[in-house]
Amino acid sequence: MEYKKIVDTLYWDNDSLYLLDQRFLPHRVDYRCCRTYRDTVDAIKEMSVRGAPAIGISAAFGMASAARESLQKGYNTVQMLSFLEEAAAELNRARPTAVNLYWAIKRIENILQDNLESEPAAIYKAVLSEAKIMHEEDIKNNRLIGAHGNNLVPSKASILTHCNAGALATGGYGTALGVIRAVFESGKDIHVFIDETRPLLQGARITAFELEQEKIPATLITDSSAAYLMSRGEIDLVVVGADRIAANGDVANKIGTYNLAVLAAYHELPFYIAAPLSTIDPEIDSGSDIIIEERSGSEVTGFGECCVAPQGIAVLNYAFDITPANLITAIVTEKGIISTPDRNKIKSLY
Repeated sequence: MEYKKIVDTLYWDNDSLYLLDQRFLPHRVDYRCCRTYRDTVDAIKEMSVRGAPAIGISAAFGMASAARESLQKGYNTVQMLSFLEEAAAELNRARPTAVNLYWAIKRIENILQDNLESEPAAIYKAVLSEAKIMHEEDIKNNRLIGAHGNNLVPSKASILTHCNAGALATGGYGTALGVIRAVFESGKDIHVFIDETRPLLQGARITAFELEQEKIPATLITDSSAAYLMSRGEIDLVVVGADRIAANGDVANKIGTYNLAVLAAYHELPFYIAAPLSTIDPEIDSGSDIIIEERSGSEVTGFGECCVAPQGIAVLNYAFDITPANLITAIVTEKGIISTPDRNKIKSLY
């Protein structure tokens, strides 16, 4: 069964970036138009777009928006490059944990270095071209991740996944869900258990939406059900995405991932990370060096218009946690599988 794209995560049209506003899924499919780079900064901060690869691609197009703004303002090359430097700094600050954001901005900055003497129109064209290339590369890499990951999954399996690492968290197809898609497309008999993923319910709202649309057999569970299902033998393996991978193989991913890794180790189940090489940050020595984003307590005390906690209660809302490398069975990348990841194995990929 061939994968058929349901909706676009993002696209560029009429000199503007359009982002699927994932805050409204699964009830509405709306696109948020980002005409300026600050529109893109706001969309990233507010999680209209989320998922490390999708954030990176959006930031690259945000830089294209900044270049277009420079043209509209009539800036010369020096003024344009200064404006783009300001835009890069603001985009880099939009969210602190996902390394793909910094990786994407760095790629655009390399393009700018190659065009220091170019006319503003040529700079805009070069930046936009690079953003489009990055988008295409991401989809290609996701498919390769899926193909490699398929080799790890038996002919019949129950797979647990957490948060959303699907087409809507990437340029298209997905990382963890890319593996699941590839397995399903190969004709294997699988069933997917989806953690709801508190507090923003990315699993319930987005992963469930993707799998339901594609008719991949799936069941939504509460986050706290995973241990019981494992104890009953109803889970065969866990596959999740990543927001940043340190040089030693430690992984930052959506809060709750570490819980699952500990549970998988206790129940002797494979625990897989699916992520592109752009998610590996060789400049971060270990997970303890990764900045963990702390988000508003309002995400925990209520959802939408519904308040579920006493007014004024103190809240701690970490968006991510760190899974140590020794709990990871393998990291699946577009270049292949890193079993029992460590510093030397990760370094060999570069």
